[in-house]
Amino acid sequence: MARITLRQLLDHAASHGYAVPAFNINNMEQGIAIMQAAAEVDAPVIIQASRGARSYAGDLMLSHMIDALERTYPDIPLCMHQDHGNDEATCASAIAHGFTSVMMDGSLKADAKTAADYDYNVAITRRVVDLAHWVGASVEGELGVLGSLEHGGGEQEDGHGVEGTVSHDQLLTDPDQAVDFVRATKVDALAIAMGTSHGAYKFSRKPDGDILAMRVVEEIHRRLPNTHLVMHGSSSVPQPLQDMFNQFGGEMPQTWGVPVEEIVRGIKSGVRKVNIDTDCRLAMTAVFRKVAAQTRSEFDPRKFLKPAMDAMRELCRDRFEQFGTAGHASKIKVIPLSEMARRYRAGELDPRVDAREPVAA
Repeated sequence: MARITLRQLLDHAASHGYAVPAFNINNMEQGIAIMQAAAEVDAPVIIQASRGARSYAGDLMLSHMIDALERTYPDIPLCMHQDHGNDEATCASAIAHGFTSVMMDGSLKADAKTAADYDYNVAITRRVVDLAHWVGASVEGELGVLGSLEHGGGEQEDGHGVEGTVSHDQLLTDPDQAVDFVRATKVDALAIAMGTSHGAYKFSRKPDGDILAMRVVEEIHRRLPNTHLVMHGSSSVPQPLQDMFNQFGGEMPQTWGVPVEEIVRGIKSGVRKVNIDTDCRLAMTAVFRKVAAQTRSEFDPRKFLKPAMDAMRELCRDRFEQFGTAGHASKIKVIPLSEMARRYRAGELDPRVDAREPVAA
């Protein structure tokens, strides 16, 4: 059995200079595709579920599905992560269902739509850290509001995302505040805001430094070299998948995602977890459309799902290789939750905050 915590996995990634893609799932087919790809290249895995996914599949179904994936692929370290938890109850119930890691997104209030103030974020994130660490589970926090630097707003995904326009400052994580936030909350990983957003429509053009602020990642890493950073909304929305989707009847407007080369740049500056959802959805649905268009008499769902799984497996394998994750699963000896809890209680896993002054221009 190889259920691993996010903290142990990202510690290993930091020690070996790689990042781990975190793939969202809603169903069995997605889970199998991810694990098949991981087994092919010997990569550890982060599978994550949003509140929308938990509602869609049901906690019991999702929990047993992850158990089955873990037992089917016992040599692959698997972290099950709650994506964008909105309050303590969401995070606690995830842990109760076998999640080894939770995200407490205190950048938004419990309605998951209203931007929260800094003090609220610190307080609720610290409460979740305390309850999770007590049992050995990991916590990812978020500082700054996920959203577009082009139009000043967020994108809704499974009912989660800021509504209305927010200030430019709110859409960029403040490096000084990041130091204080990590020290105050003791999070295991920090998601930062730098212009990425949920969904497929991230950028209206190939992103440059004005709308994808990788400089923020680099500065926070300089201030917090020992903190694991997380890039949300980091699907690349590959052009070939957009083209296939539209070729077979789809109507996706031209869009740009986060280029893989920019993610690799982030990995060099402390990014250890990269969230990917849209790419997986697009890989599968483009194939659904192709099968439906080319074999109009087909009614067996498996004839749609099997090639769709193959497409998603290929995409996941590419990300494992591009992010340097491949080849590391067999090097990891999983530490049980009970031992992680002991290390938290002993202070062995407290953040090492190295707040450095910015270099003069």
